[in-house]
Amino acid sequence: KYPKLDNWWGPVGKNGPCGPDTEMFYDVKRDSAKGEEPATNPQKFVEIGNDVFMEYDKQNDGSYKPLKQKNVDTGMGMERILAVLQNAPSIYETDVFLPLMRKIEDMSGNFNTKSARIVADHIRSSVFLISDGITPSNIERGYVLRRLIRRAVRHASLLNINQDFLKDLALTVIKTYAASYPKLDEFQKSIFTKLQKEEQKFKTALTRGIREFEKIQGDILAQNAFDLYQNFGFPIELTIELATEKGKSVDIKGFEDSLVKHQKLSRSASQKTKGGLIVQSNQSAKLHTATHLLHQALRDVLGYHVHQTGSHITDKRLRFDFSHTDKLTSLQIKKVESIINRQIKDNLKVHKKTMPKQAADEIGAIGLFNQKYGDLVNIYYISKSDNIKSAYSKEFCGGPHADSTGQLGRFKILKEESTGSNIRRIYATIGK
Repeated sequence: KYPKLDNWWGPVGKNGPCGPDTEMFYDVKRDSAKGEEPATNPQKFVEIGNDVFMEYDKQNDGSYKPLKQKNVDTGMGMERILAVLQNAPSIYETDVFLPLMRKIEDMSGNFNTKSARIVADHIRSSVFLISDGITPSNIERGYVLRRLIRRAVRHASLLNINQDFLKDLALTVIKTYAASYPKLDEFQKSIFTKLQKEEQKFKTALTRGIREFEKIQGDILAQNAFDLYQNFGFPIELTIELATEKGKSVDIKGFEDSLVKHQKLSRSASQKTKGGLIVQSNQSAKLHTATHLLHQALRDVLGYHVHQTGSHITDKRLRFDFSHTDKLTSLQIKKVESIINRQIKDNLKVHKKTMPKQAADEIGAIGLFNQKYGDLVNIYYISKSDNIKSAYSKEFCGGPHADSTGQLGRFKILKEESTGSNIRRIYATIGK
């Protein structure tokens, strides 16, 4: 009955597996007149799932080649099914969202449903991202998180929520989901701290940035959009949203070109070296091994939200950057040193193994946060035996390293400091 445009799934990119699909809809009002259907009255029907009949492989030239191995791919929207089961008009009236929506309404001085739903969706996503160890930043997953938080802050301002609000909403999310996701309780402090720091940082910038936006005459040029991004922390999506509300267009392509140029300049300004090693020597290789021990020891003491964000190694010392919100106490520093020196005393062997990335992920190997790795990776692991699964430390790495931890000598932290938003830095040495 419907053409391919309406009943077809995929491919995800320009080519790949795809095929016709059967979409399943639910009549949310349950009073449809005869002949009414999603195409004629989309407000009364919600899609709750579909079956995709994977039959074709779309080619680069636009043609469709039959797949040798065909299958049926079933997709169901869990929260939409929940809305049906609970007889709710939308997912925001189900028991997973309703406590959050009520809290937002209580806080609002000028409530509107659209902004409330955006705040609810974005704060829930942010809580789970932070519990997975992600920190707001300007790159990759960290930037996804930052954009979610900043859009939530902007829509909270439209709701006339004047007080700091993210911590209270995060607590509501944690209470709603903690029984099924106990790690939310474990990471509660980290979640609160990161949300509050990002909220406080952006609130002032948001007010000043909107004032600057209001001064722009006509459509938003590439330089306007880049200035809002660079000077006020406005993600391009926020600028587009503001422009759309004013009936203005944005030069997105020009902004993206400016951003790429800026990123290239930034990369050339910070030269990358192998494993963070500025010089290649036996001593720097030993210090490199020490960074692996330090990475794991920090996770042991502070929690598994800790991830390496960078390193710099010379012949004399190591510098190690990692994600964490608070200054380390003297007791925490002593614990980290003690753990590392115990591994050094045990004279653990340093092994190298090449394996598929998926297998490395499954055994818990860690690496440089936000670093992209290929399908086949090198894992350096530090262990009493050849068994990688029981290793004390296992990391994605290109080397070089010491042969064993006993070669390192005593490990000592010289200094611990902040380098900016939610990133800490340690300077340390090894030897007698």
